[in-house]
Amino acid sequence: MSALRAAARALTGTALVGVGVLGYALVEARMPVLRRVDVPVLAPGEEPLTILHLSDLHLTGRTEERVEWVRALAGLHPDAVVNTGDNLSFASGMEPLRRALEPFLGLPGAFVMGDHDYRATAFKLPTRYLRADPRAGDDPQVEARVAELPWREVRDLQASGGWADLCNARGAIAVRGRRIDLVGVDDPHAERDDYPAVPEASASSEAPTPSGPSGPSTPEDSRESTARGRAVRDRAGRPLRIGMTHAPYQRILERMSAEGVDLVLAGHTHGGQLCVPGFGALVTNCDLDRSRASGLSQWPGRPGAPRTADPMHLHVSAGLGTSPYTPVRIACRPEAALLTLVPDA
Repeated sequence: MSALRAAARALTGTALVGVGVLGYALVEARMPVLRRVDVPVLAPGEEPLTILHLSDLHLTGRTEERVEWVRALAGLHPDAVVNTGDNLSFASGMEPLRRALEPFLGLPGAFVMGDHDYRATAFKLPTRYLRADPRAGDDPQVEARVAELPWREVRDLQASGGWADLCNARGAIAVRGRRIDLVGVDDPHAERDDYPAVPEASASSEAPTPSGPSGPSTPEDSRESTARGRAVRDRAGRPLRIGMTHAPYQRILERMSAEGVDLVLAGHTHGGQLCVPGFGALVTNCDLDRSRASGLSQWPGRPGAPRTADPMHLHVSAGLGTSPYTPVRIACRPEAALLTLVPDA
């Protein structure tokens, strides 16, 4: 009988711990944090620039707290905004997305799309993410029935503010009269990526037309247009180039690194979402190694190793949302990041 009592106490204790962990995970998923990160990619003497990196909002009609938190970030007055996709979970998130992004649409910006800008979130067993490729176990018939999201509205909303659409495209933005060159792909996780051709050497010196709000032409506009041709310089003295992708698959990172991109911005991983304190992320939902599931690292290179001579920096956002079917996070708070591009020491 004493053995039964001991077993019952053990089971009760285990259940209480499980309930406590689940309760905390539900709370942590609603505790967003702003990360501030310095990125040493500029040439000596260049003026620092700030970029607000948003990703993985996963909005629905029941995510009003997230919308208000994002809107409040406008008080940071960033120089530019980038959005690396997965804005929606259901179509009901479209109107909240309009309100979330409204304070930023007058700023220089750029975006790429994620798989959850195109297709609604469907329930899937969490254990699928333990596979080497979580997509391998998906039922094609079930996938075919997943509802399409209003992706054109998601795209047009961001483009309406003058943000550069970098889905398999190149572009540029003008920040305080200086040009930043951009390259991006549509979502590699959904196999929508088609890497844009590298410009011919003879054309590489021609600046892309920077994206930004348009208005009546004035002499000041003319001077600004001339100023937009002056590129921000990277640590090697070349025009700064930023890459964007929703999912940081290695094939995309390798292409961008080979091209000489200075900084790549990505999302998709949710930082692992369920992490083990002291160990980190268990999965990344792509072929990126777990040590780069979120935050700033170098590519190629091993996190924590001495800096390479000319590294490409990679910033992966842990994102602000989750699937509505698994609204939990452990040791991985939802986040936005304010990146400050600074001269390389």
